[in-house]
Amino acid sequence: MRVSRPSHGVALALTALAYSLCHHVGSLPDGLGPAGRGTRVADWIDLVTPLLVLTPALFTVLAARPGRATYLWFAFGSWLYVTGHGLHLSANSIGNVEPSETAHLWDEYVGHWTWYAGVAVLVAVLASTMRGRAVPSNPVAWLLAATVGITWGTNATGGEFTWAGLSLAVLAVGWGVRHRRDQGLLLAAAGAAGVVATVGSTLVR
Repeated sequence: MRVSRPSHGVALALTALAYSLCHHVGSLPDGLGPAGRGTRVADWIDLVTPLLVLTPALFTVLAARPGRATYLWFAFGSWLYVTGHGLHLSANSIGNVEPSETAHLWDEYVGHWTWYAGVAVLVAVLASTMRGRAVPSNPVAWLLAATVGITWGTNATGGEFTWAGLSLAVLAVGWGVRHRRDQGLLLAAAGAAGVVATVGSTLVR
């Protein structure tokens, strides 16, 4: 029995949903509570987050049938994202029990910068698959674009990536406006939400 792959639009929506939900779990009160041996429930959700985000992202790329270079960039972005997120998870979890300068370094700086660089590469790859596709009329698509931008902005501000995150959000707006006649316009909406979220989070800190 052959299982059909999700369409590009559905896979892209699932990627946006997974990214927006999973990357806000840690901000919930007490990380959703303890889970034994000094861990929190949020730590265990963090463990599967890359899988939940990258699986629909891969289906998005597959649905677009791009060239070989796109797959290579997707693999590179995935490696950065998974590596950075893993550094963040381990150092952050250890830091909850035994805070130290070393745990802070690997969590807040090395881990986050590697993780966000990976997300930036992946967004660029996904953006390349959105060119030439009709501007979506479904309001859910625009809502998801906004939540992605908000997630990017709040994560960047809380992860010592504020100015780089803001710059990349502005870049996304510019690219999206340039591609305003196709699905790339979604990236402009996400970037604009990212700018607002980054600036707003910075002002309230």
